[in-house]
Amino acid sequence: MLRSRWIAGPAAERPGPLVAALTDFRTDRMLDLPGIARRGLSLSRLWPSLPGAVGMWLWADIPGRRVGSLSVWRSESDLREFVRLRAHVEIMREYRHRGVLRSRTWQVGAVDRAVLWHALTASSG
Repeated sequence: MLRSRWIAGPAAERPGPLVAALTDFRTDRMLDLPGIARRGLSLSRLWPSLPGAVGMWLWADIPGRRVGSLSVWRSESDLREFVRLRAHVEIMREYRHRGVLRSRTWQVGAVDRAVLWHALTASSG
């Protein structure tokens, strides 16, 4: 599994409790994977300016035709604001019918990257 560098957001120093969010999109066709990854990378450029964003990774499992993100937010309302962001909505409209999206959120006390990465790798499959 590949992952991006950890991208800190404007709320990077925020103490807990925080909200972690894992997205896992499995595309039906390998041909769609480059476009999805490219759009995700483009969206990640907004990360340093997103209100409530603590930090995130983008990740990819190429053989499994899966891509996603693991992000940490100051609150669920900050996460919901991101989900409603125009750029995010456009990506979802373009690709949602081309695969299966799984997501989950949970509360964390602090940013522990080793624990977060374990949550991602433990959920893959």
